[in-house]
Amino acid sequence: MLGFLVMLLVAAIIGFIGDALAPGSLPGGWVGAIIAGLVGSALGGYLFGLLNVPVGPSLGGLAIIPSIIGAALVVWLFSLISGQRSRGY
Repeated sequence: MLGFLVMLLVAAIIGFIGDALAPGSLPGGWVGAIIAGLVGSALGGYLFGLLNVPVGPSLGGLAIIPSIIGAALVVWLFSLISGQRSRGY
């Protein structure tokens, strides 16, 4: 149970980092960040596997570098689909 909670916390942090790196923004606060982190982790792991690139260190069961890259891609793709191109600060 504790491992699952750690994984969710790491996914949220990865999602927020991916949101900070990519243009656009995530809706949903923590829930959106967790979803972006988990989907980004799967996408990044898949892409790194296709390219036979080593994934590097992991935390909470998620490979850090591929997860951050994947989360940034998820945020970017979401902003393209939703038509939200800039943060609008």
